[in-house]
Amino acid sequence: MTATAVILAVLSVAAKAEIVTDSIRYSHDGEAFEGYAAYNDALGDEQPTVIIIHDWDGLGDYEKTRAEMLARSGYAAFAIDLYGTGIRPERVERRRELTNALYADRARMRALMQAGLEAAGTQQVMDTDNAVAIGYCFGGAALLELARSGAALDGFVSFHGGLGTPEEQNYEQVDGPLLILHGSSDQVAPMSEVANLTSRLDEDGATYTMEIYGGARHAFTDWGASDRYNASADLQSWAAMERFLGQALSEPAD
Repeated sequence: MTATAVILAVLSVAAKAEIVTDSIRYSHDGEAFEGYAAYNDALGDEQPTVIIIHDWDGLGDYEKTRAEMLARSGYAAFAIDLYGTGIRPERVERRRELTNALYADRARMRALMQAGLEAAGTQQVMDTDNAVAIGYCFGGAALLELARSGAALDGFVSFHGGLGTPEEQNYEQVDGPLLILHGSSDQVAPMSEVANLTSRLDEDGATYTMEIYGGARHAFTDWGASDRYNASADLQSWAAMERFLGQALSEPAD
């Protein structure tokens, strides 16, 4: 669905439209997780879907707000949970502990993301056969792991994510195009990592696009990080994602 078509669809149902949000509980290997869904119920079932992968502080208000923004644009959105119900770390040390554990166990990281995808697929309003995943910071790094796993999605969008590729992995199995949105002054994933990633993607024949925002730092879309937030890069990257969604996703089923 093009961006124009989405806007027209939303306007046509504006009088009766309602953005619905809900916490969705699901499990994996006996562990409890809690995702977050947002959608416009006036647009019916099997809507084009966007999967959101959270930053290192867990699924919180930021991801929920982004999900609601996507719902207002005509997509069903589902933010998955990689930590577990109620685990939303506030201390940096705990955030580092949780992310490092997932980096050290890539199989578990992949399994948890797949569990989130399956949870989204249980929602009648969501069409996970017509879906794109997006991720922020740590979520951007996890998103690339998901892409390398060969997940059957229509595209992958990383916002200021970690860009490293484990030595034993490659991008040969990526099933959809990649959109990398990154800041030139990202101190966590500097431009040298951007160059390394492009080389890996080229070698493996992946389809990708990159946008680099001059002077933007790590977490440039995080409006809660006053020292790093970059309004121009935030708006440009969101618009780039919306164009990508319009190209990658088809119209919802009748």
